[in-house]
Amino acid sequence: MPYINIKVAGRLTEEQKQQIATEITDTMERIAKKPRSYTYICFDELPDENWAVAGKLLSAED
Repeated sequence: MPYINIKVAGRLTEEQKQQIATEITDTMERIAKKPRSYTYICFDELPDENWAVAGKLLSAED
């Protein structure tokens, strides 16, 4: 059973999450031969102040 955890800075719309979930589920079915009903996807939306890239918080780039 694939469990896929997607962490993103900021927020996604419900439509974006649906599209991502569909694409990833399709990919797991096509490439890994996993039945659609076996694929679990979790979205973690984190505030920019909880992410840093190249030593700088994303919230500091505003």
